[in-house]
Amino acid sequence: MSDYRTGFMCLMTRPREPLFYPKYGGSTFMVLPEHFLTDRYRPIAPMIAERYSSTPNHVVVGSIDPPDFTYAMEIPRNGNYNQFSPKHRNISGKLIQDFMNASDPEHLLSMASYARDRLNPLMFQYALTITLLHRKDTQDIPVLSLLETFPKRFVDPLLFPQLEEEGFVVDQPQRVSIEVPMVYTASEEVLEQRLAYFREDIGINLHHWHWHIIYPADGPKEIVQKDRRGELFYYMHRQILVRYIAERFCHLMPPPTSLDNLREPIPEAYFPKLLNSALNRTYSARHENAVVTHVNRPDDEDSVATILEIENWINRFKDAISHGYVVAEGGKRMPLEDSTGIDLLGNVLENSLMSPNIPHYGNIHSMLHSLIGFVHDPDNKYLEGTGVIGDIATSMRDPIFYRLHAFVDDLFEDYKKKLAPYTAKELGYPGVTIEDVSVQDINGKAAVNRLLTFWQRSQVDLGVGLDFGPSGHVLATFTHLQHAPFVYRINVMNDSQRIRRGTVRIFLAPIYDGSGEALPFEQQRRYVIELDKFTVALTPGMNNIVRRSEESSVTIPFERTFRRQDISTMPGTESYRYCNCGWPDHMLIPQGSPHGLPYDLFVMISDYKQDSVMVDFDEYVDCNDSHSYCGLRDKFYPDRRAMGFPFDRVVPKEITHMEAFTQSFSNMQRAVVEIRFTNTTISKV
Repeated sequence: MSDYRTGFMCLMTRPREPLFYPKYGGSTFMVLPEHFLTDRYRPIAPMIAERYSSTPNHVVVGSIDPPDFTYAMEIPRNGNYNQFSPKHRNISGKLIQDFMNASDPEHLLSMASYARDRLNPLMFQYALTITLLHRKDTQDIPVLSLLETFPKRFVDPLLFPQLEEEGFVVDQPQRVSIEVPMVYTASEEVLEQRLAYFREDIGINLHHWHWHIIYPADGPKEIVQKDRRGELFYYMHRQILVRYIAERFCHLMPPPTSLDNLREPIPEAYFPKLLNSALNRTYSARHENAVVTHVNRPDDEDSVATILEIENWINRFKDAISHGYVVAEGGKRMPLEDSTGIDLLGNVLENSLMSPNIPHYGNIHSMLHSLIGFVHDPDNKYLEGTGVIGDIATSMRDPIFYRLHAFVDDLFEDYKKKLAPYTAKELGYPGVTIEDVSVQDINGKAAVNRLLTFWQRSQVDLGVGLDFGPSGHVLATFTHLQHAPFVYRINVMNDSQRIRRGTVRIFLAPIYDGSGEALPFEQQRRYVIELDKFTVALTPGMNNIVRRSEESSVTIPFERTFRRQDISTMPGTESYRYCNCGWPDHMLIPQGSPHGLPYDLFVMISDYKQDSVMVDFDEYVDCNDSHSYCGLRDKFYPDRRAMGFPFDRVVPKEITHMEAFTQSFSNMQRAVVEIRFTNTTISKV
């Protein structure tokens, strides 16, 4: 049998086991050309072939001349791989390009099979995942999540001896799930530990990793250059930040302070207790009041920077905003237009391949991550790897991530503040009136405009990533925040005698800060959380719109975040390219409080004529359901307005609160909803 789809699944499974070793409980064996084997195993190739000749399913890999991956071997197979490193990013970009150049899936399978056991497994899996997601001819191949391939980057490593014991000793039907503790990185004496349920949530960390897989900063231009990618970098990270701020307010904590002074000590410590999968070493910790100075890693000549150099880059970025243009290489001025300026600035600040002048503006975002990630060993004297902040898969766990991105968001906000407030014509929709807005949980157990949150115990299967471990399903149970599903009810009057199309925009905004003080509207608008966005056809007269929370344009369902992919669940034609990019549904709304915490629920229906983009778009097909943060594959972003509209710009000074803003326009409505947290735990059905 030669099934390239099964072959790719084997390539992603148990990434540190040799590829020839049988996969999926011994049922599938990759038949490799002898010269594909590494030096260690080539002398015993006949013995290997004989040992596994009776394996039920064989995947025969076609023979090709050995590709030249010398450049990729500059990153040691058992060394550190850091996606914030310019050098590592450049090398993985070349590997992606080589994979993309393969003539067909069978040729790609051969190239990847030769590379897999020779290259750094983290880099290999990163490059292969991006390739499979973006090639036209591999859209029917499911892609494993990082949780499946490298579970030790997400789960307390103390659990793995228990998982392995359960898997080795107990037969599959009798195996029990091993409990993942909710608190294992710090004691409750640490104030920041109140937010561990958010920062260390497996789902949101997978979201951050998957977004950067969809939007890599380096690689072939056709992969990197996506519609409004720079703006999406700004908006997706802003939404992560404001969701975190909302959770802090739930616990009577202030928003994170901006990391705007790199010369001050960092008071927040973080001891991650996670294993970097390639090294099988723990991510390095950061002690209290650590002081950043520089980063100078001899194994990565590009990860060299001083605070002064980064400050110079930041000042040049601020100058671009102040002057209204970015200077491209060669001196050409690129104006920051109202509609495209944020996109250009996003590419500059992230330092993606689309940045127009890397020598001048440098590498602000990635180098900030690296500077802090190596604060414990900036010169590599002690051969220590990065902290979690230096890895896209784990950086959201660290409290400093949110201070760093508060600073990044302030830079973007400096640009947004230079834009004129939206006009009445841009905000209004004459003839469309929202009469009433409400929410209610689907089961009717709570009063109208009351949302319920609680803890939920769910299971994940970690068996695919247990290299040299037990076969079959090996389960772990973790506890996470969850909300009762609910519906929005929106009553809209269309005064026209014809059908009119509109875009429904739903946001949630905290009313009070962590000290119980009412937020000024100019501050509140920066903290709005996008909950949903969808189009409607409004018939003449009254329209009663009902929308379920799980239909959100922001989220993906629990099953897509955590579903195990293997040869038994491999689809026939369904595309998986964007399916796992989206905020996890279980974290859609903030925790609230036991006594109920009020929020402003804002609903707007904007004029579709001003929103529409020439794109064939149906949110219910082809994994388009999380487009607010992830866009659409191979298409324009399905909304002409700025991301975050109408809250992305300043408002006239006379608008001091949400109610005053909504009362100015008939197509807007505000309701006060209460989020009540019940400190109980239920098991997922």
